[in-house]
Amino acid sequence: MTQRLKATDVVIIGVGMVGSIVAKELAAAGYKVVGLERGQPRFTVPDFQGPAVHDELRFDIRKALMQDNTKEAVTFRNKVSETALPIRRWESFLPGTGLGGSHVHWNGQTYRFHANDFQLATKTRARYGAKFLDPDLTPQDWGVTYADLEPHYDRFEYLLGTSGKAGNIKGTIQAGGDPFESPRSRDYPTPPQKEPYHGALFRKAATDLGYHPFPQPSSNLSQPYTNPEGVKLNACVFCGFCERYACEHYAKAVPQTIILPVLLKNANFELRTGCQVQRINLDSTKKQATGVTYIDGAGNEFEQPASLVITSGFALNNVRMFLLSGIGKPYDPATGKGTVGRNYAYQTVSTVASFFDEDVNINPFMASGASGTLINDFAGDNFDHAELGFIGGAFVGAVNTNGRPIQYHPVPPGTPAWGKDWKQAVAKHYNHTVMFSIHGSSMSQRQNYLDLDPTYKDAWGQPLLRMTFDFPPNDLRMAQYVTGKAIEIGKAMGAKQVAGNPRKGPYTVTQYQTTHNTGGTIMGDDPATSVVNRYLQSWDVSNVFVIGASNFPQNASWNPTDTVGALTYWAIDALKNKYMKNPGRLVQA
Repeated sequence: MTQRLKATDVVIIGVGMVGSIVAKELAAAGYKVVGLERGQPRFTVPDFQGPAVHDELRFDIRKALMQDNTKEAVTFRNKVSETALPIRRWESFLPGTGLGGSHVHWNGQTYRFHANDFQLATKTRARYGAKFLDPDLTPQDWGVTYADLEPHYDRFEYLLGTSGKAGNIKGTIQAGGDPFESPRSRDYPTPPQKEPYHGALFRKAATDLGYHPFPQPSSNLSQPYTNPEGVKLNACVFCGFCERYACEHYAKAVPQTIILPVLLKNANFELRTGCQVQRINLDSTKKQATGVTYIDGAGNEFEQPASLVITSGFALNNVRMFLLSGIGKPYDPATGKGTVGRNYAYQTVSTVASFFDEDVNINPFMASGASGTLINDFAGDNFDHAELGFIGGAFVGAVNTNGRPIQYHPVPPGTPAWGKDWKQAVAKHYNHTVMFSIHGSSMSQRQNYLDLDPTYKDAWGQPLLRMTFDFPPNDLRMAQYVTGKAIEIGKAMGAKQVAGNPRKGPYTVTQYQTTHNTGGTIMGDDPATSVVNRYLQSWDVSNVFVIGASNFPQNASWNPTDTVGALTYWAIDALKNKYMKNPGRLVQA
């Protein structure tokens, strides 16, 4: 029997980075906020301490910080004609769970999107013509501009303490930074991390080729820092355990180190963990949410009434929550009608390995998740695409994040996959190889979408989310082109052998690529092609907001976290200064 609880002002689904920030702001404004987290509470002390936190088998291989896909998986297929099957082993992407969410195990790579990215459809057609795009691509403008988001980018980066070097302050290009970036109001809060040797090699070669290298913006901090919330962070020690791992040193900006210490002291906020939200409840008109229903760790079912519902989970889970709740019309790729699940996108990532003689010692084990050097010359629309047959691009960077013994073993092409010769090759090349990341955009495509699986269910009897995705030909052409440029840089570094691996189709869930899943509850100005308006408010149910990478109409060349943070503060501003003062539609359809 469902137990009905006392009503609250706000209920937040998912207490990760977004949920923690939204909860802190609304609780501080005097509203009663309940945060529902399906995972367990966890903190730097005692949960993230060494040596246990450096267990590569547990965290790298067995994915201890990730969503339990024995209870709640995602089904996958490349195209509609195939039968989707559950992903029973996370490899391609790694959705997190527990207090702090996926932000606990991120790498700290902190990039802003460029102004062009927020008006991609309009800008592309203006520069290259209406017929330049592949007919199956479905890019959209976001409904907000970079200028709208810039103050919120700034606020988020100062919350994190991001270490970097500005390239463009108020329109003035800054030496040593990224000259292609859109204008920022001030420099990063802390200076760049120390440049590793592989970054120095890359910087020299890229400069000699006429490119514009700059230090990777990192939220693994270069020095001690106290953020505007009064929370203190330490300097990164380059332990090499970032992605897939929590940080024991208070040096990586995660909810536990930047916002939760403040939030959890506020009497207006209540955290409930082990709560699996089943749906957002709607009234008889289906136009207003009345709260949520969830099941706790003991199997008891509760109804939590609330005046405002905010879903702030991992991108895929935001989409699933809307589908399970019957909010909005599910997308149909055959007709192009409907919006929920539309424009699912990913990231198009290639690699280049540069193998050096044994007198060049890279020391890959001395690394952080964001201690590299890169160029944006071939990212976004920073170069002329007119004769190339694709839109989008990729940054190219020497961004070795680790040299961990189980997972890191670069070997040249032609090396056996196992046995004595493989072992000898690993020993020979481990300390003498530089890995490049070619981290590329992902264009939305008509055939790529998310919906509910008709066959498979989770441990609570709810349909799993079904993913239908393959790389658009546009993106594969982009990967081929930019990977070729990266190979040239590897050769200019003096490597004795350079091996490029441009992304090829079909997409597979058996190889890690990124945890940068986007789209499905996309934002925009037209309710016929978007799920939420420019303030991230549902077009269909005005007291429901969804915040996360699921809002992206397509994905850009860079990691999404900084943009998710900017959207979070953008939505908070609208909630506090518009919606909470006069609840209702913020944008008329």
